[in-house]
Amino acid sequence: MRVIAGKLGGRQLLAPKGWKVRPTSERVREAIFSAVGDITGMRVADLYCGTGALGIESISRGAASAVLVDRDTRPAMGNVHNLGLTDEAELVRAEATDWIATVPAGSFDLVFLDPPYRDAARISEQLGPGLARVLARGGRVIAESDRRGPLEFPSLETVRERRYGRTMVTFHRVPSQSPQDPPETE
Repeated sequence: MRVIAGKLGGRQLLAPKGWKVRPTSERVREAIFSAVGDITGMRVADLYCGTGALGIESISRGAASAVLVDRDTRPAMGNVHNLGLTDEAELVRAEATDWIATVPAGSFDLVFLDPPYRDAARISEQLGPGLARVLARGGRVIAESDRRGPLEFPSLETVRERRYGRTMVTFHRVPSQSPQDPPETE
């Protein structure tokens, strides 16, 4: 597994054997970042980060910062340190559903969400309201789930869905509240 593009393109990401992590595949990461487009200067959160692949890829592609959140940040910590990203990446050891309640409104331009597939229903219910609140104007949530049990957030508008084998990637945003809001680009 490696960083796909940007200043760290081609560098190895470690996914320690025996750890309960399911890194987002290179194919899916490439598709996600192609759809997202330019992320230069964005503030990113990578919830249920595992190895930190999505947050690290964001920094490599120009994001200003990334907060990597997981109950066990050791797999991500190894990658952050090995790649010299300690200034751009903040590691937070917490349950994402608890942590989101502590985040100030409008803190993130992009939130990646890749929780354990089996917990999709519980996580959808607990995270939904907090996700809309922490997004900056024009911000997006990109959620990865099993296609048979996708994450659903009533407080967010689904703007794009793509399937990659068993994996479903869904792009969300706060619903438009005025005609002046810029349209979503895909």
